[in-house]
Amino acid sequence: MDDRAAIAPTLPRSNPTSSYWQDPPHRISTHRTTGELPECVSTIIIGSGITGASIAYNVLDKPGTSSVLMLEARTTCSGATGRNGGHTKAASYRAFLDNLRDLGEEEAAKIARFESRNIKAVHAFAKEHNIECDSWEGDTVDIIYDMAQWNRAKKAVSEMKRTLGEKDPAAQYKFHDASETAEKFLTEGALGSVSYKAGSINAYKFVIGILEIALMKGLNLQTETPALKINRSGDDRSRWTVETPRGSIRADRVIMATNGYTAYLYPPVKGIIVPLRGTVAAQTPGSKMPKEGLNTTYSFIYGDGYEYMIFRPAGSISAGDLVIGGCSTKAPEEGLCEWGTTDDSAMDPDIGQYVRDSAAGYFGSQWGEDDPDGRIRKQWTGIMGYSSEGFPLVGEAPGEDNLWIAASFQGSGMVLCFLTAKALVTMMDGEENEDFNDWFPRAFRMSEGRLKHVFQGRLHEKAPMDLELKASFEPQLGTKGCTIQS
Repeated sequence: MDDRAAIAPTLPRSNPTSSYWQDPPHRISTHRTTGELPECVSTIIIGSGITGASIAYNVLDKPGTSSVLMLEARTTCSGATGRNGGHTKAASYRAFLDNLRDLGEEEAAKIARFESRNIKAVHAFAKEHNIECDSWEGDTVDIIYDMAQWNRAKKAVSEMKRTLGEKDPAAQYKFHDASETAEKFLTEGALGSVSYKAGSINAYKFVIGILEIALMKGLNLQTETPALKINRSGDDRSRWTVETPRGSIRADRVIMATNGYTAYLYPPVKGIIVPLRGTVAAQTPGSKMPKEGLNTTYSFIYGDGYEYMIFRPAGSISAGDLVIGGCSTKAPEEGLCEWGTTDDSAMDPDIGQYVRDSAAGYFGSQWGEDDPDGRIRKQWTGIMGYSSEGFPLVGEAPGEDNLWIAASFQGSGMVLCFLTAKALVTMMDGEENEDFNDWFPRAFRMSEGRLKHVFQGRLHEKAPMDLELKASFEPQLGTKGCTIQS
């Protein structure tokens, strides 16, 4: 892992795989508000995904805001947000025991509540502003095949209820035994499952909606204009110059909303924020799946990893389609090759095949025959960003006045980014107070100390050995997908 974490990120590739969500591209996908770049602005935001768009909205929503310029290396929202799996799902219990051990009760509870509130805020914003993005709120279920993961889930939920309170919205989970799981959720061979509230959304359309509001408020969006370098402006330590292929722009402050690519512009986070390539597929359900469509989203959790899956809600384009991703440990050496790469123009063949086959394998006899036109509508990859402690890095770069960062969202951007953007703007405006400290986790804040931690890979995924009685029911790739073997 050390060698993979040490790889320097590149700029986003010019020829990425084609994302289901971006087909067809929106009319502002290649938008340039002005034909030429301005020489000087108040604020530069680098990145047009959910973090950058939400920061732009929050900055411009304040009265008296001056000029805001957004630079996007490719087309609008063409990075991780526009290439995700469509889930608004926290699964906070999965990290809760680690957070409780490492951070204490108050901070662990704060993180769980933050994730829950962020999901609700995303869907509420879409509704309030009439953004057509297939926003759906409902139930999700984690189908569990591994005994250690099952025991960990039970213990985590118990600790969440003790710490947050039995009635806290962030601590509401329901367990289902093997029989109920098979009957209710149509899956075979699981030890059991845990259900809770979540949702799904077309994140590409959601971000486009935010950006359209920001454009009306005065945002200058410049697509296909990569930031190549960030330098200090002469002797003024509080001002910056951003170099692009189309010229340089001076700014009072610069914000990097660049997630897995951040170390390209800010080398101190090389090996601290490490890219991870994810793989996702959109597919039509089998002939025996419910004609009215599924009524819950899914995760499938086994000993060393998981997959996640949503259904496209009624009223959306291609309603009923399944969007499934994950499987990153299914390449050689548990997917080591996916770490450190920023190449979303390619796909690992082993992971790609596993993603294509996995849904049919999990539903087994309930799947039926594939659609006559084929199972897969589209398959693609995207670049996420992971940190050494498993938390985002949010705040001012240490020792660098007016250079800000909001990145490394651990593959959970739809659970973290929206309210993180609000928090960052609060920090930039110097408006941190007791109320702010009550809702924004301290563990997410940028600091000098966080730049010294050794990267360990994806955290909170494997259950510790002390919880493992017997790792039975491990899903394995068979001829038709993940056949369940005991």
